[in-house]
Amino acid sequence: MRYPIYQVDAFTDQLFGGNPAAVMPLETELPDETLQALAAENNLAETAFIIRLPENNEADFRIRWFTPTIEVPLCGHATLATAWVLFNKMGWSEDRVYFQSKSGLLGVSRGEIESEVESESESESEEDVDWLTMDFPNLPFEERPTPAVIKAALSGAPDRAYFVPNDTNYMVEMPDEASVIAAEPDSQILKTLGGQGLIITSRGQHCDFVSRYFAPGAGIAEDPVTGSIHSVLVPYWAEKLGKTRFDARQLSRRGGRLRCELKGDRVAIAGQAVLYMEGTVYLP
Repeated sequence: MRYPIYQVDAFTDQLFGGNPAAVMPLETELPDETLQALAAENNLAETAFIIRLPENNEADFRIRWFTPTIEVPLCGHATLATAWVLFNKMGWSEDRVYFQSKSGLLGVSRGEIESEVESESESESEEDVDWLTMDFPNLPFEERPTPAVIKAALSGAPDRAYFVPNDTNYMVEMPDEASVIAAEPDSQILKTLGGQGLIITSRGQHCDFVSRYFAPGAGIAEDPVTGSIHSVLVPYWAEKLGKTRFDARQLSRRGGRLRCELKGDRVAIAGQAVLYMEGTVYLP
């Protein structure tokens, strides 16, 4: 059997930037074991699998996301990459596409969120690459004492953390952008969190807020750009800053830019994407 595959760099307007994701459209269901094996073979942070749904369904496609080791309930960059493939390679002519997922109904539309921040890092070509905007849930968070595992893994971790039950993550606020950049959490210690990840964040110097994301227990030492964590970062910073529209940066080595807006119980997350590769997967 032959299956198309695409690799897209998401949340960037530059090839080799942002976060790479594999996208595989399927005609029929494949066993979970096969999906996991494909994701492991791709060896990217996430591989997205989509399958067309009947026309009477509220969504257009079902989407699932796999890291090299586990299935995850929500993934932003692979959703953005999937929408880019549908709009640009698969002839999807509507201005919006809806996905059925384990985190509910997700929509992605053509167009952007207007930025309120003038960025010194915008590239000359940035406005030449189309923006796509995702409609994601607003994820609640609970303040807790910082787990001992996180304090052991992350030098300078604060005493209070925030747990995100619907996305199995912890989040801590660091003093400033420099401390986010300098952070070197111990992956071996963080692995003991299992499938839970760690978000670190602070106010940004040239944007509203910055972040990094680590999930070694899920096979991701550091994720280059993570759209889904902005489902909690946006409501968190909205409460702190008293605003609803944000320009954000994820400060991994590859780096990425996002425009976000809090819309009640939903979060709009906008980004760009660039095609790296397309090909064919052969399965027996």
